Amino acid sequence: ENKQTKTNERTGVVLVTSAVDFLLTLNACFVLFSSAFIKERKMGLNDFIQKLVSNPPICQHAEVGSFLKIDENQNEELEENSSQPGCLLFALLMLFNFLNRIKPSDFDYLKIIGKGSFGKVLLARHKENEQYYAVKVLQKKIILKKKEQKHIMAERNVLMKNIKHPFLVGLHYSFQTTDKLYFVLDYVNGGELFYHLQRERVFLEPRARFYAAEIASALGYLHSLHIVYRDLKPENILLDSQGHIVLTDFGLCKEGLEPNGTTTTFCGTPEYLAPEVLQKQAYDRTVDWWCLGSVLFEMLYGLPPFYSRNTAEMYSNILHKPLVLKPNVSNAGRELLEGLLHKDRTKRLGSKDDFLEIKFHSFFSPINWDDLMAKKIMPPFIPTVTGPTDLRHFDPEFTHLPVSTSLCNTDNLHVTSSVREAAGAFPGFSYGPPADHAFQ
Repeated sequence: ENKQTKTNERTGVVLVTSAVDFLLTLNACFVLFSSAFIKERKMGLNDFIQKLVSNPPICQHAEVGSFLKIDENQNEELEENSSQPGCLLFALLMLFNFLNRIKPSDFDYLKIIGKGSFGKVLLARHKENEQYYAVKVLQKKIILKKKEQKHIMAERNVLMKNIKHPFLVGLHYSFQTTDKLYFVLDYVNGGELFYHLQRERVFLEPRARFYAAEIASALGYLHSLHIVYRDLKPENILLDSQGHIVLTDFGLCKEGLEPNGTTTTFCGTPEYLAPEVLQKQAYDRTVDWWCLGSVLFEMLYGLPPFYSRNTAEMYSNILHKPLVLKPNVSNAGRELLEGLLHKDRTKRLGSKDDFLEIKFHSFFSPINWDDLMAKKIMPPFIPTVTGPTDLRHFDPEFTHLPVSTSLCNTDNLHVTSSVREAAGAFPGFSYGPPADHAFQ
């Protein structure tokens, strides 16, 4: 009856001062966790242990320190047998995640702002800090049916690496329930580049240059991490409320591609496919520079460079038709497009020094790249938005849809074999930043 709980705000770890109650809580936690959840959480065990033993407020607590009995011999045993972590520390890991895990009911889901093959994107407000986020909710059974687990995990992995770049959407959390996956992302409400391009048909060259520079810097950063984006198109390029680019949707990214490495997977969007992808040849990171050329061409001329309503004809154009450039673009702009849209990837701009070749091209000579990265260059267009709930730049087809209550009520599923399969199909999916950076 005399429980005393002390919260360490910096780590988010709850210190239970009664060893007896601590054991009882552990026992209760084991009952609550499914085997799928345990399998997922094992992957983060070593990192958690390191944080646990290096945190003075926890380890210096008399009862906790005595209970854990942390010493060098136990650490050595853990290292020698890391595939089967000690029961006690594994139990602690379960407790930590039970007490601190983020869950669907932590959010109020306000509006649907997008839909895709696997689920929806919703505007959500975190109940505790009242900040707005874009929460991408994916149905596991659909992903499994289409055998897209690898692409979803690749998207999660790439999102985790995006925290250092200003023009890539940021991930705050990823978590899962038995039947759904959740990405908690930066909320960006300036509209898709596609939306603005449709309204205005073409952009003036300075505006197109500004967007192309921010996109190129984002692609260059991904390439530096050995990631190829593979699906650059106006629909995947957002504007934030200040008018800066935010690149999103990393489901088709290829990880681990070295500068001279190639891959062969046929993927992308028809209008923006590079010739080597269409020919099912080995391709490299220069596919992204082809796509940048296609998007820049569309911004300047109103349509992708080899567009046709007939897909077969469009593919033929991409493979065989010479690039036609009208004279309403500067010589530097025409030269850049010719370099990016070279059908031979070995001669394409970016094939040797990647982003540096684009960065130092004469077309971008007006750009101060340090100022660009620091967002010190005033965007040529600032979207009209009155606040986070202003959805004027989202398609009413989505925003008028009702928000399902099942987003929060996820614990009453009828457990079938397919539900069990889905529950355990995404080990290691969940992610949370250090507690002192959470939801900032």
